[in-house]
Amino acid sequence: MITITIYGLDQFVVGRLSREMTPNLAKLYEVKNEDIVFVAPENMVFHLGVEQTSWNIIVHVHAPKKVAVLQDQVANLILKGIGEVAINKTLEFYYYAQGDRYVQINDTYPLFISEDNLVTTESEDYEGKEEGEGDDEIFTGDIFESLKG
Repeated sequence: MITITIYGLDQFVVGRLSREMTPNLAKLYEVKNEDIVFVAPENMVFHLGVEQTSWNIIVHVHAPKKVAVLQDQVANLILKGIGEVAINKTLEFYYYAQGDRYVQINDTYPLFISEDNLVTTESEDYEGKEEGEGDDEIFTGDIFESLKG
């Protein structure tokens, strides 16, 4: 498993980068797409009290020791993939022995949520309404009615 954590970028941007970069990283690392995960912690990067989001980002790559020989190629791919989304980029690699990783997978469910196995739910309150329509309606009833004895 290769985990790429990006600090200082919007989570939705990291989601897009994950979609775009995963196939190329998997090919380079000679692993399946499922072996690469991006993490976008909810955070900000600061320097001397000034927020640096998208100006200065920090990327941590955690990978098995056996792929360390690909580090320069991976660094180039990631930095190019991030492109102009961030101005300044710092990339750090951390390697672990394969025996230092533990995984527990529940075979009852798919390993990852994807477009193929995503379930869409509909609410009766919004059936037939456009998105946002009715969101400004004010409840005028007694919210505590069911609690009265």
